[in-house]
Amino acid sequence: MKSCSHKLLFSALAFLIQCTSSYAQKQALPPQADRWLLQPDGSITWNIKDRLPHADHIEMSGEKVSLWVAYSVDSSRTCHVSRTVVFPTFRMLPDDTRSHIAYTFDDNTLPRIRINGRLLRPDVSEGNINVLAKSINQHGIMRIMEQAGDSRYVKIERAFFPSVDKPLAIEKYTFTNTSNKPVTISVEHLKREVTTDTLRSKGSPHTVIMQSINDGSRILQPGQVYTFSVCYRATDHPSSLSSVDPQFEEKARENRIAEIEAPLQLQTPDSILNTMFAFAKIRATESIFKTKGGYMHGPGGLSYYAAIWANDQAEYINPYFAISGDRIGNLSAMNAYRLFAKYMNPDYNALPSSIVAEGDTIWKGAGDRGDQAMIAYGASRYALTYGNADSAKVLWPLISWCLEYSRRHINAQGVVESQSDELEGRFPSGKANLSTNCLYYDALVSATLLSRQLQLPKQQTDLYTKQAEQLKENIEKYFGADIAGFHTYKYYETNDVLRAWICIPLTMGIYDRSKGTIDALFSSQLWTADGLATQAGKETFWDRSTLYALRGVLQAGATERAMTFLRYYSRRRLLGEHVPYPVEAYPEGNQRHLSAESGLYCRIFTEGLFGIRPTGFRSFTLSPWLPKGWDFMKLKNIKAFGRSFDITVTRKGVNETVTVTPVGGKPIQKTWAGKTPMEFKL
Repeated sequence: MKSCSHKLLFSALAFLIQCTSSYAQKQALPPQADRWLLQPDGSITWNIKDRLPHADHIEMSGEKVSLWVAYSVDSSRTCHVSRTVVFPTFRMLPDDTRSHIAYTFDDNTLPRIRINGRLLRPDVSEGNINVLAKSINQHGIMRIMEQAGDSRYVKIERAFFPSVDKPLAIEKYTFTNTSNKPVTISVEHLKREVTTDTLRSKGSPHTVIMQSINDGSRILQPGQVYTFSVCYRATDHPSSLSSVDPQFEEKARENRIAEIEAPLQLQTPDSILNTMFAFAKIRATESIFKTKGGYMHGPGGLSYYAAIWANDQAEYINPYFAISGDRIGNLSAMNAYRLFAKYMNPDYNALPSSIVAEGDTIWKGAGDRGDQAMIAYGASRYALTYGNADSAKVLWPLISWCLEYSRRHINAQGVVESQSDELEGRFPSGKANLSTNCLYYDALVSATLLSRQLQLPKQQTDLYTKQAEQLKENIEKYFGADIAGFHTYKYYETNDVLRAWICIPLTMGIYDRSKGTIDALFSSQLWTADGLATQAGKETFWDRSTLYALRGVLQAGATERAMTFLRYYSRRRLLGEHVPYPVEAYPEGNQRHLSAESGLYCRIFTEGLFGIRPTGFRSFTLSPWLPKGWDFMKLKNIKAFGRSFDITVTRKGVNETVTVTPVGGKPIQKTWAGKTPMEFKL
């Protein structure tokens, strides 16, 4: 199967590279006007001058808290902030997906601040001091720079960040006297408590406290600095609280961001792509909560915490964690698969779509969404990429169970049926959909490779090989269709309009209809200002399908077309109106920065641009697609396949030189001519 698929793959790739449709090349993307600017330290800054009013929101997470900051700057350059603090492990009854506690604090709840006796207020009235917003900076910590009064007065920096490991969020104020005279800063002492309903509180009543730290009055000489903070925390023991050290918490947050950014660094000539990749790593990795059920990665978005899903975690983010190099990310991935494995049963009833409330209950309201295919796909790719035989042995029973479940749901036409898909009925998916079947196909391919690594009986390996080959044929017969003039796929049997998820065969190595599919994806019928429309003619979009599509088009070898749209998308998400991460959907959820989508963004590069495909615990293939105009690209400090190593791609005439350099080992160098994938073994 391997040799045959490679021949098919690269005959399609050669055709794609030579035959790019003229209308797609000429397609004009909407103009973009950057609001934010890249900074040398890897952050982004909005220098506030015009184009007002403007509003946005961002989420930041730690192991015990998530902080959602909604901010706006009005036409008078006054900044207004609303803080919603979520405590994932403090929960109410009955158990369900959203039974965590969360509280919102607006500007009116803050302690009052006076400068030389005059009240510092966002509203302009007699006797008050107006505050002008100068800039906002983002890099794992949100910093707002403001000026009290005019430039001869006081500079204020506000920093918003979650604690790394406590149910605590902090808003830190730093006042700097920029005048030539002493200035008196006075901050009220504030402590407010609210305790949840005793009867509905899970475990015990939960107390949320808003409290000022280092308040009081200070006389600042010219150039002197004064810092105070407001903390937001939850506790079940309000009478025995420990003190809060904002400086320590801020440094811990900075260290955690640096820890996330250190492995798997993307280095290319494109600074926007490099920075967007680094930001996506932050959001993908920070949203992991330490629960009584173990580390659980959660999407966030004010709704999804201390819980896991078959798509967001098992399918989207966990294969990324296997190559991310993050210790907590890998703990959460293994824990997610262990949690799903608890629901395996001898009757092969479907696993739950999600396990919620720290693992205490489940949700399966949409029935079988193809969850078993999602889990088998993600777990098999994770096991191979992570490269740990003991972990793979733990995962194998779950993988093989999910594959058998899917086999038992194959219909007379030879494709897998499921009750819905990951959109859970928002859009029609028929009795059998393209997404579930492609996930199942790729899971069979990975299971073949994994079973060899585990030295399972050859009959088992051969069976998976045969099933994969047959399913690939059946996918073509059942879903292959001409839709809206494109030689592509129908999403389900009676589907007659273009759907975004026609991209998924490309990400699973099925290139039979790659040209028509790519033309359709980038046509005006599907591509919008925010990426792919879920269905042609509808305004709804979900970033996850756009992220899959960009990865798949790169895998198919249509590098320049993919890069045009990838650059556009990355610039919009990083420097545009809603920053700095990939989003979930619109209009649903108001483009929440759900965490797993950021993992999908990173996989555009690891699996798409560099073409990394795991083949064993210490082996993988590479198909790197170096864009025109680039002399090099590099993934540095990769931690996968049981080793740490770099991948460097440089241009050498019409070919590319690919160097894999293991830490402490001898570099492995090969020439890539854009044909058969290169095999590497560490």
